[in-house]
Parts: sequence; C-alpha cells; structure tokens
Amino acid sequence: MPSPSVDASEIAVIRARLAASPRPADLAARRARVDALGAGYGLPDDVAVQPAKLRDVPAEWTATPAADRDRVILFLHGGGYVSGSLESHRHAVAQAGREAGTRTLAVAYRLAPEHPFPTALGDALAGYRFLLESGFAPGRIALAGESAGGGLALAVALTLRARGLPLPACLWLSSPWTDLALTGVSLDTKAAVDPLLSRVYLAELAAAYLNGADPGDPLVSPIRADLAGLPPMLIQVGSAETLLDDALRLAGVAAAADVAVELQVWPHMIHAWHLFYPEVAAGRRSLASAGRYIRAYLDGAAGG
Repeated sequence: MPSPSVDASEIAVIRARLAASPRPADLAARRARVDALGAGYGLPDDVAVQPAKLRDVPAEWTATPAADRDRVILFLHGGGYVSGSLESHRHAVAQAGREAGTRTLAVAYRLAPEHPFPTALGDALAGYRFLLESGFAPGRIALAGESAGGGLALAVALTLRARGLPLPACLWLSSPWTDLALTGVSLDTKAAVDPLLSRVYLAELAAAYLNGADPGDPLVSPIRADLAGLPPMLIQVGSAETLLDDALRLAGVAAAADVAVELQVWPHMIHAWHLFYPEVAAGRRSLASAGRYIRAYLDGAAGG
C-alpha cells in the first residue's frame, strides 16, 4: 500500500494542475471546467456504456464483463447542483462498479440555476423508481453520490422513507455536502488547503440551488434530518476539504440515530479526489474500499 507521503506528492500534482486552471466567472465555462476534470481520463476497453432516458432526464449505464446484471449502483454526481455531468464522473463511476461487481446507473439530474430545488431530487427519485420498475430488488441497489450528489442521495433516502417505499441496501457518500446553511467549522479551518471549494463559492452555489428555499430544510441539508431507519452508509472524505465537517457531523447524526455508519477520512486528499484515481493511489484505494463495502451489503453479508 502506498504511504501517505506518496499520496501527498501525487495529490500535489493535481493541486498544481487546478491552480493553473482557475475557476472562470462564466457559468458555461465553469461547467466545461468541471467536465474536463474527469472527461480526459477515458475508459478501459472492457467498460460498456449504454445511454438511457428517465422521462426527459439523461442517464447512463456502465458495466464491465464481470458485473452482476442484477446489482446496481445508482450514482448522483457532484458539482454543487450547478455543474457536473455524466462526462465528468463517468470514469470514476465505472471504476466503482468494477470494484463492487455491479452495473452502474448515473443520472444527469437537471441543474440550477435553471432548475432549482426540488428538481434534482425529483430526477434522482425517478432514477430509483426506474430501477425498481426495471426489476431490481431494493436489496441489490446501492445509492451513491459525491459532494452535492451525496446530499442528494440522502434526500432520496429520506423521501423514500417518508413515502413508505423500499430502501436501498446501503449508501456510499463521497465528500457529501450536507449543510447548505454553511455552519461547518472546516469551511474556515480548511480554507487554506482546499483548492476547489470555499465558503464564498459554496454560498453562491447554495443560493442558486435553493432559489429562496429554506437552507435548513432536511431535504437540502440532511445534517438536520432525523436519519433513523436509513440504510447503512459509508462516508468518505478527504482531510484537506472545507466539507470535512459536513462528513464528520453527518457520521455523528447517523450514529445517534442508530444507523450503521462507517466513516473514512483520507489524509491529504482534496475534494473529489476519486476523480483523479488514475493518477492518485488513494483514489484507487478509496474506490476499492467503497466497492468492498457495497459488495458486502449487496451480498447481504454485512450488518445485522
């Protein structure tokens, strides 16, 4: 296993690349920048990609030859609810499916500010219903999301519980954004080391998504929700993230509600480090860890 010092030197290369391409002011250019974070890596030759449609919302299957066709990761990308796409996360989603031995279905939920809350939640719920209607057993579905997609995955689970619908086997939440009221202390204590997310930028994203909605609503800030009865969850976060406290507090809220929770804090890692897994060993290891976690719950071997 590579040492933390190797991880730090590898992520330093990514930091330098991000610094050389600062975030533009134009929304379209910002979206193109986020897409470029992952789109340049490409896919291994054995990954099959199949477009799908959920009503009018694009989605995409990926699978490797070894994937169990009856098991699936439903994935919701990051991007602060205003950017991110199938293209930005495709390679990392496909790798997670490889590690878990499943197919994946990624949903290109509609983005703010054109489509503010609750549009993304409705689109994500449509993805889950699509899987049930396609014959997937709830116990063979893992619900996953990165950053804003992690908060969205929790909102989906909360909505399913409220409606009395069957819940997925487990949740995988990578650097989840769980508090759009921005009360986490790491927004300030990690500001100097996070190259992607700042309090000012997150406030801009939150305003675009909320469009006047209450930032304390549990469906936008699930850190404030009663999580009792939710599926087991794996939370992964980097130590160099302004969203570190969102993940740490979420683990505490889940544990207090008697939810089985596994928290992993990855030293030196920045936000969305999974996207850089071809160059960063910690990215590969964290995806492998998520794959093992998902595989165990879909096998029914984990938990009590």
